[in-house]
Formats: sequence, structure tokens, C-alpha cells
Amino acid sequence: MQTRIEVGILGATGMVGQHFIKFLQGHPWFDLKWLGASDRSAGKKYRDAMTWHLGVVPESVADIVVDECKPDHAPQLVFSAMDASVATDIERAFAAAGHVVVSNSRNHRMERDVPLLVPEINPDHLKLVPGQQRARGWKGQIVTNPNCSTVALTMGLAPLKQFGITKIVATTLQAISGAGYPGVASMDITGNVIPFIGGEEEKMEQETQKILGEFRGDHVEPLPAAMSAHCNRVPVVDGHTVTVSVAFSSKAELADVRRAYDVYTSVPQARKLPSAPPRPVIYMEEQNRPQPRKDAERERGMAAFVGRLRPCPVLDYKFVVLSHNTVRGAAGAAVLNAELMVSEGMLD
Repeated sequence: MQTRIEVGILGATGMVGQHFIKFLQGHPWFDLKWLGASDRSAGKKYRDAMTWHLGVVPESVADIVVDECKPDHAPQLVFSAMDASVATDIERAFAAAGHVVVSNSRNHRMERDVPLLVPEINPDHLKLVPGQQRARGWKGQIVTNPNCSTVALTMGLAPLKQFGITKIVATTLQAISGAGYPGVASMDITGNVIPFIGGEEEKMEQETQKILGEFRGDHVEPLPAAMSAHCNRVPVVDGHTVTVSVAFSSKAELADVRRAYDVYTSVPQARKLPSAPPRPVIYMEEQNRPQPRKDAERERGMAAFVGRLRPCPVLDYKFVVLSHNTVRGAAGAAVLNAELMVSEGMLD
């Protein structure tokens, strides 16, 4: 790509917006030129409009004057880090005005004509977009990435889809960074486990079935598997761990299941997209891995790490999967989605 594409961020002052800014530094395709935020931040230089939580504010954005979240002056491609309370109308306004909105917000994920995208798993779901534009009268489009815990789970399951997944039981150990800033009170999380994250279990169950489902012309037919999720917040800074038990419709030997992880690759790897890890799912042989502290930030936080594959006495097999929740589960996921869309010619 010879000419870099100008991009913007909706909700740039929040924690997810800051992770977008950090991840986009030095990106070979995308040039961050526009930042949108609430009315109280608009008109201020970015350095004065927010409290930066990720080290030092990058000089490339520090003096950008924050704009209102209106499509008037924004570039064609915008990443949305909007809070769910305001994302729906703002994202739709941008799409109606001809913008390509790649959203980390949950608001449109489960809508029938909106792709819920993990590029290594369901790139064909981008075929929903023309129908979305026709039905809504939009010149632009909205594409979403999943909940942070769903990304880890689906990347751990995707290599196994060939065996016919029929049942899934998943238990999460979710990092505190997933709660944003200031997140969970220290007296609640230190030395503790909180066995409830509002709406999280429902999102995991529904999103997993959509992501692993089949494109059917104008909609996605959900994966016909029974799915149960248990979601817990734990005193880990970054990295969501998920323990998974899975049942298959076909007989699968342990060696075949194990090999499925080693050979798994997909479209982003074939096209060498800038943010795609060379191996999207990495199996770890050590008995005590993966671990958030040791593994979450490997591969720039963009790979999923699987370990402890073994027979399950209730279902067929069980394993552990880990991914970085604010990178692969948020900003990095959306950037990779946009890279796939560029490679498909969807911004031409």
C-alpha cells in the first residue's frame, strides 16, 4: 500500500480510545488524523482533554484538537470506542453519512445485517454489508468486533469447528482492565474473585454462536451448539483466561484435535495483514501455561494461546485459552478488522 489511509477514533478520550491510539502508532496503512469525543472535550487539544493512563501521550496526537462526534470533518474510516450508552445513534449517523465504522461497542453486534467479525474465523461474514447498506439506505457501513472474552473463546474453538461442535461450557477468569478505568474498586478485587460481570455471560453465549455460524446470504445461521458461560473478574491486570469443555458430533482422536491447533491459519495470515500474528492460535506444551503475566503480551497481544488439551469426562475434550483483552479483545481486533476490509476493497 503506497498511500496511508487517514483514520479517526470516536470516543478517543476513554480507556478503549487510548488503546486504539497506542495500537495505531506507526501503523503502516493507517494514519490517525482525527479524534472525536464528548462536547466537554471538543475544542481542546487532546493532551488537555483527557487523563492518559498508558504511559506517555504520543506526540503524534497530543496537539490534535478534539472534535465533536459528528461526521462533518471525520475521515472515511473511523474506529468506535464509544460507550454503549451513546454509541447507537452516533455510529448510525456516521454510517448514514458514508463513513466506514469499525466498532468495539456492543450495540450493533447482534443485529442481523451487521458482521460480528474475527478475521481468522469468519471473514465471509463481511458479505452482510451490501445488504446492510441496501436495507438501511446507508452509503457507509458498520462492522463490529466481539466482546473481549468471546474473542479468546472463539479463537480457541475455531480450529475445532471441523469436528462438529455441539456443546460448549466456558468459564472465564477476566482481567480488571476489561472493566475500564477506574474499573473495579481495589477493596473488591484485591485477593478476591468476583463471580459476576453484568451482561457478560449472555454476550459470550450469543456472540460465540454468531461468530462460529454460517453465512446464509442475508444473515448468519448461528452455530447449532448448546453454550453455557460462567464469567468471573479476577485480580489480573491484562489477559482473559477461559477454561473450556467441548463436545463434538464426530469422533475425534486427541492427536487430531491437538494437530488442529498447529495447522490452523486463515485469510489474515495468507494476506500478511499488518496486525495479523503469523500464527493466530499458538499451542503451549507446558502443563502450567498459558499464563496472563507470561503470555498475554506476546505477538503484540494479537495471538490466542491454548494449553492443557485433554479428554473431558463429561463432554469430549477440555482446554485453556488466553488472549489479551484490550488488544486482541478490543483495539487490535478492530484494527485487524479494518485491515481485512481494506484488503477486500471495501474502502475503495
